Formats: sequence, C-alpha cells, structure tokens
Amino acid sequence: MIFKETELVGAFIIDVEPHADDRGFFARAFCQKEFEEHGLKAEIAQANIAFNRFKGTLRGMHFQYPPKAETKLVRCTRGAIVDIIVDLRPESETFLEHVSVELTADNHRALFVPERFAHGYQVLEDDTETSYQVGEFYAPETEGGLRHDDPRLGLQWPLPVTEMSEKDEKWETLDVCESEVRQRMTL
Repeated sequence: MIFKETELVGAFIIDVEPHADDRGFFARAFCQKEFEEHGLKAEIAQANIAFNRFKGTLRGMHFQYPPKAETKLVRCTRGAIVDIIVDLRPESETFLEHVSVELTADNHRALFVPERFAHGYQVLEDDTETSYQVGEFYAPETEGGLRHDDPRLGLQWPLPVTEMSEKDEKWETLDVCESEVRQRMTL
C-alpha cells in the first residue's frame, strides 16, 4: 500500500499497489502492521456498506464524540464519490480545515479518517456503493454532525444535492454548535 498524508495531520490517502497478470491484479487493501507503522489506529470494530441509488446523494457530515470517536477507512467499491473530511481537533493547527478526495471503484483509493474528524461524501454516479471499516462501535449517544452547507466550512460539493436524510438536513451550523464541538472534542 502507498500511504500519502494529507494536509490534515493523521489523515491519509491510501493507494493500492497492484500485482498484475493476465487475470487482472491482486492488491492488499488493509494491513494492521503497515497501518501501525504509519502511526494509524489499526482496529476495526465494524465493517459497513452504504448503497446509494442516485448521483447527487449526500451523506454527512458525521462524527462521534470521545470517548467513542471513530476512525474510518473509506473506499468506494462501485461507482464514485467525493469524500470530504473536516478536522475537529481543537488543539490542531488545522482545526475546521478540510480535505476533499475522489474515491472511485476504478482508482481503488481509500481515505483514512482519524478520530475527531467529521466525514461526509457526495455520490457522483448512480448505483454507487461505499465500504467503511470503522475503529469504534456505533454509539448513537455520542453521535454528532455538521451542516454540509455551512458557509464557515466552505465545503465544495461537485453536484447539486438530490438526496439527503432528514437527520443530515437538521445538523446545526458552527455558529450554533462550535462551543459544544470544541468542548466535547478536547482530550
């Protein structure tokens, strides 16, 4: 695997190193030892799949507060998405900054999302499937979220939003929730 750290410390784009022959290729998509060598939490508590019927669908911006903060390893296994993560670590020099990465079934790329980051994505093709390996069990009592269109975040989605859950539509802007996010995300 090829690990490339983003501008947000601890967040990595991970590309596979395919070993090709006449059949196609074989590549490692996860290795606990390699993740640990890059200082990444290599625990997987849950593996999830999200299927999205229509391009333009938006999921996010989701996170869990400590002590149940999650790491995520996100990969698009069918279709394509633009994945955006936001640094919610108050002590970080990049607090509230974001990174956007295109993940497709064809590029086989993954994004490692550290703990205390918000995560969301928009679907670029109909019938897209995304897989997540998550480092903590889902805990609804520690769930949080941010508005996908909060002007303070300045997130750029490539398509008009066509589908979104009612819950995601109701997340608050930073002007309303920033003090709670700062307090609950401080270690």
